[in-house]
Amino acid sequence: MNNLENPFKDYKKIHCIGIGGSGMFPIVEILHAEGHIITGSDNNPGDNINKERKMGIKVTMEHLPENVHGADLVIYSAAIQPDNPERVEAERLGIPCIERSIALGWISRLYDAPICISGTHGKTTTTAITTQILEMSGRDPGAVIGGKLPLIDGYGKSGRGKNIVIEACEFSNTYHQLVPETAVVLNIDRDHLDFFKTMDNLKASFKKFSELSTNKVIANSDDANTMEALSGVDRNFITFGIDTDADYKADNIVERRPGFYSFSIEKNGKKEADIDLNIPCRHNIYNALAAYASCREAGCSPQQCKEGIAAFKGAGRRFEFLGVRKGIVIADDYAHHPTEIKATLHEAGKLGYNNVWVVFQPHVFSRVKSLKNEFIDALKEADRCVITEILGGREKLEDFNIYSEDLAKEIPGAVCINDNNDVVDYIYANAKPGDLVLTMGGGDIYKAAHLMLERYPEDEE
Repeated sequence: MNNLENPFKDYKKIHCIGIGGSGMFPIVEILHAEGHIITGSDNNPGDNINKERKMGIKVTMEHLPENVHGADLVIYSAAIQPDNPERVEAERLGIPCIERSIALGWISRLYDAPICISGTHGKTTTTAITTQILEMSGRDPGAVIGGKLPLIDGYGKSGRGKNIVIEACEFSNTYHQLVPETAVVLNIDRDHLDFFKTMDNLKASFKKFSELSTNKVIANSDDANTMEALSGVDRNFITFGIDTDADYKADNIVERRPGFYSFSIEKNGKKEADIDLNIPCRHNIYNALAAYASCREAGCSPQQCKEGIAAFKGAGRRFEFLGVRKGIVIADDYAHHPTEIKATLHEAGKLGYNNVWVVFQPHVFSRVKSLKNEFIDALKEADRCVITEILGGREKLEDFNIYSEDLAKEIPGAVCINDNNDVVDYIYANAKPGDLVLTMGGGDIYKAAHLMLERYPEDEE
């Protein structure tokens, strides 16, 4: 499984603060499988905590100082502040504490050939497809994914094979903790500029990530920012693309039904496979290409890659169809950047619905302020638009002075509604049978979609 020294070898009992989070759960699974005694705490119940308890893990639904007693190491999620009582107590007792991204970097050292997938857009989908191919090929990979993959019924898994597939996030340079054997860069777009400040800094960050690779870099040759950023990277440099002369190239692209694409893949100019995508949206051709290239370079056959891609029906919160109520189709998507929103809504508009509704929750004030015009342009792709209150996260409103109403007033017919129950009331009062309602955003707007499902029983076929 690994040929590097195990960074966790001196820590038998590990306590995780925020153990129920989707980012923490795969780490817990892997460390539990490695034989560590895991405990944890959280404030929010959920499926992950239920699964952890079934694994025999003690989870306390409150942050208490005594929870860390006896621990050899404490891992905390990024949302856990320094004044958290468990962090304070651990530091008082001299128990080492590390943030989740550092733990993930340590995890990457447990495997011979980590495949770390980065990019502004498409990380979760590409990580999920790559995991799907490797898992179906019998390679038993580890995985850490930002969305739930139905094949493994989770956000990740421990594997005994040489590969682990890791979604590598650029925010705060957390991906610089990783040790990839293969570093994948899908694209580079304007995001997280509250942290990076300039595009030059963002590009430099991706270049540094690529240079952490011990072997290969796989990059999107159609993306000008990516190719500029990675210029001069001294690694085995492999490209994928549609419009450029890439090592892995998609050709003969056909929209076989609205929103769903088929294409062929050429490697070094020679056709290898015909691919049928079973997830909507043209931009997923790039994600499938990147996954195909990653798995071929990892030793999978063209047929194994083809079968894995065909079997992939989507990851959680990535244009995820949830159900039909009163003739209205309800779906959910994680898109939170204007480029993602516009691409998804454009493809949704081709699927034949009477109207496409977007219920959008803006995420962090700095992103909304710096990309205000782009958000307005993207949201205009929908026929009807509901915007909820901006989820500030780590930021404060008074530092940015931007409101959802600043978007809505520039979008014909858009309304601002903050409470999820009021959102559901508005949707059911105005949407009609044959409409698609798509909740969208990087926060917890998916809760509104699930409220819509709870309001009425599932439509009979």
